[in-house]
Amino acid sequence: MLVNDGLAMIADTRTNAGVDNISSYKKLHVTEVPGDRVIAIATAGNLSVTQMALSMVAKGVQMPGSDTVETLHTAPTMFRAAQLVGHALAQVRHDLLPSLEADSLKLSASMLMGGQVQGGKLRLYLIYAQGNFIECGADTPYLQIGELKYGKPILDRALRPETPMAEAVKLGLISFDSTIRSNIAVGPPFDMIVIPRDGLCGQQRRIEADDPYFRELGRRWSEALAEAHRAMPPPPWLQGRSPVTAVA
Repeated sequence: MLVNDGLAMIADTRTNAGVDNISSYKKLHVTEVPGDRVIAIATAGNLSVTQMALSMVAKGVQMPGSDTVETLHTAPTMFRAAQLVGHALAQVRHDLLPSLEADSLKLSASMLMGGQVQGGKLRLYLIYAQGNFIECGADTPYLQIGELKYGKPILDRALRPETPMAEAVKLGLISFDSTIRSNIAVGPPFDMIVIPRDGLCGQQRRIEADDPYFRELGRRWSEALAEAHRAMPPPPWLQGRSPVTAVA
């Protein structure tokens, strides 16, 4: 979520290869040099693809036409950092494609990369498995990967560029709470980072399933939804009608 105050990124830790093979892996990875840069990457999709791509970026990427090995610590801009990550993701996917397809394994993988490099703007990108990427804009101040449909309506209705950071984080957590109630493939703990605009540093937090604030937020959201639907008027075409009796 990229708002005027800064950037907030939240990722769950659940991975699954079927209902009987569920485990937890960190999906939010942070590169930080206080005062110089802070870059956060959230991953979704095939775990082997995303982990290998991140390892390649950490070791160093030599872009086509360049003699220099670059990493997230040396990238001069966020755009260049997105190019490095996109190149690594596409290369790993290309290298693994024959073996994964032979075993009928899914090759879907994507990443969100957000942050700021000194002298540049705070940016947020969605990087696809093919290596191309798009940038988050003001019209829709958020990007999502992984399970989208259950939490997206909350962000669509309430998140705006002018939304204060505390409210944005609240909306993000409500979005996750709605998702985990409908999809077993998403679950806590959650990793979160908040990056103030031009702060060049990030505040990280892990939110466990029994986190008091997260549990209270979910409870109050459920109660608010129940109260809201009860306050809505009934369908006017059903008022005052008797139940219809079917005769065979």
